[in-house]
Amino acid sequence: MKHIRLSELKEYFATRNESYLINEVVELFKRFDVVKDYYTSKLSVTDSKLVLDRYKSIITKEFFPERGFGKARLSIARKAVNDYKKVAVSNSGTIDIMLHYVENGSQFTNEYGDMDEAFYNSMEGMYEDALKLIVKNKLAAEFEIRCREIVRNAIEGWGFKDQLEYLYDEYINR
Repeated sequence: MKHIRLSELKEYFATRNESYLINEVVELFKRFDVVKDYYTSKLSVTDSKLVLDRYKSIITKEFFPERGFGKARLSIARKAVNDYKKVAVSNSGTIDIMLHYVENGSQFTNEYGDMDEAFYNSMEGMYEDALKLIVKNKLAAEFEIRCREIVRNAIEGWGFKDQLEYLYDEYINR
């Protein structure tokens, strides 16, 4: 199946009237949760926080469900981060959920013991991506304390704490 190009889509919509375009967006809004989340985030500051909290709760439940033990399936937690990025309207929200991922992973290792190297690599990669976004958007003042706490609370396994500290120093503590 060949996907249409963006230029083809623009050309198609250029031939439609405003009423048609509104109905098209309404239909997408009804059918796809990601479209609902996007417009909720875009049109309401209060509800934008609710959208962020819903995606963060997916991560929290993966590591610390209300009952039983967390499964720590990184694929599900990372998917929540990536899905949120698609609907996010603020860099602060994106950084928040990325740090939430690392905080939960780090807390999981503190409570349940050492994990494998791939687990730590995932946490380190997400932490570095968050730090890059922080620097790029000049948000260090907003997130510096939280980033330092992540390093402070990390366990020593597989050089995890050392790597987080190195990344913190490299991006924030220049």
